[in-house]
Amino acid sequence: MYKLITTIILIGFSCVAMAESSDTVKSDNADGAALFKSKTCWSCHGKDAKTPLLPAYPKIAGQNKDYALVQMKDIKSGVRSNGQSAGMKGIMMLVNDEEMEIIAEWLSTLD
Repeated sequence: MYKLITTIILIGFSCVAMAESSDTVKSDNADGAALFKSKTCWSCHGKDAKTPLLPAYPKIAGQNKDYALVQMKDIKSGVRSNGQSAGMKGIMMLVNDEEMEIIAEWLSTLD
């Protein structure tokens, strides 16, 4: 039941993200905080990136930039397919490599 509810929630967030994709901040002038919001990362990880929606979701504020970037790329490509990565994969399809770098850099600056 928990997995079903989680899946439904993640599908809902994916739909919202796709609906808002036309309002997405362009990566050439974007900052990490704006991308974190526009790509709906905050929906699961919290607006401050350290108060996740569910206890099983990671706190990512202050995460090492290179580590965060590898995780995002691995989830997007399917190399990482454990835990909640299945739900995150749909969101990662909305984020390009440049935007991932910007988000990872921003996350690394948070306390």
